[in-house]
Amino acid sequence: MKLIEEIQEQLRLHAIQGWLLYDLHGSNELAISIFRLPRDTLMTRRSFYWIPQRGLPVKIIHKIEEHNLDHLPGEKMIYLGWREMHRYLQQLLNSCKRVAMEYSPYHSIPTISKVDGGLIDLIRSFGVEVVSSAPFLQLFTCVWKREHYLLHKEAAQVLDGTVHEAWKLIISSLRNGKTLNEYDLQQFILTQFAMKGCVTEGVPICGVNEHSADPHYIPQKVGSKTIEEGDLVLIDVWCKRDLPDGVFADITRLGVLSPKPRPKHEKIFNIVADAQRVGIDLVRERYQNRQEVKGCEVDQKVREVIVQAGYGPHFIHRTGHNIHTNTHGPGANLDSLETQDDRLLMPRTCFSVEPGIYLPREFGMRLENDLYIHEDGRVEVTLPLQKELMTLT
Repeated sequence: MKLIEEIQEQLRLHAIQGWLLYDLHGSNELAISIFRLPRDTLMTRRSFYWIPQRGLPVKIIHKIEEHNLDHLPGEKMIYLGWREMHRYLQQLLNSCKRVAMEYSPYHSIPTISKVDGGLIDLIRSFGVEVVSSAPFLQLFTCVWKREHYLLHKEAAQVLDGTVHEAWKLIISSLRNGKTLNEYDLQQFILTQFAMKGCVTEGVPICGVNEHSADPHYIPQKVGSKTIEEGDLVLIDVWCKRDLPDGVFADITRLGVLSPKPRPKHEKIFNIVADAQRVGIDLVRERYQNRQEVKGCEVDQKVREVIVQAGYGPHFIHRTGHNIHTNTHGPGANLDSLETQDDRLLMPRTCFSVEPGIYLPREFGMRLENDLYIHEDGRVEVTLPLQKELMTLT
């Protein structure tokens, strides 16, 4: 099986004796994606899939669910009681020094910390060092095929068109004296997604003035602000084609409902836009020079721009996140703030670049675009950058 061979190559590269994949009740969706389980498979008992550096894999699985991993190669060890399960694990790991699991030392990357501390204790009790699968995990969980890239581009075009239609609706409502609030705008966007065969996770963010200063502001049917002339509007949207292999696109756009932005609006927009460009340029430069680049490095570079402009305390989230079949995918994030994500930004993966400045009780500005790294190292911004605020003109 090609997948097993590729995993074993990575284990040899990282001097790890094997990868112990574990799941119970879907608690480790990263392992589930490697298992490639048929839909609706019940995983109500502890299941293990051991992939050694060399040789055939081994399954340790409960009697009730002994057929769950039959689609995967390898010997099967069927247990009934916990003592038997422990004995099988110890027997399997007896000659191992280092074993990879979905574990992050000191919880530094929580999105890959899927194995509970008690199980880590058990494996360590066998005299085995548990190391993180993070260095190679991305290769098997979020690398895109050509079809993924094309579906992303389709979703990106839907988002771009939807934002333009939303802005036209705002302007039309103002000119015709019709009341339109944040919730109305959000519902219009959702209708556009449905018409274009797309789905989303959660609901779009549509924030006016002080509401845009809340990065996760969600308009409600009751209490949403009416959109009026002179307002600043932030629109954050994400969607994917309603297909099994659909992958997301995710963008944020900004506009002011006046012929010309106020000086402070323009100032903050330019700082955020500069920070975004600096992050994109770093990724491009590293790949052009055939050098590695880590997610945390991009965040640091972007953050420096905003700190030097005097707004460091107002950039209150990471710079970006991995994008895959979920909006927030399992790969490297652009983050040195909330976590220290030292995973590499890899070819055939996609991630957002979305710096922001949030001024409480005034307004917030975030610019978000998606970057895809092609197999040949070419770095593509999958929609044009927003270079100036949308206005009434």
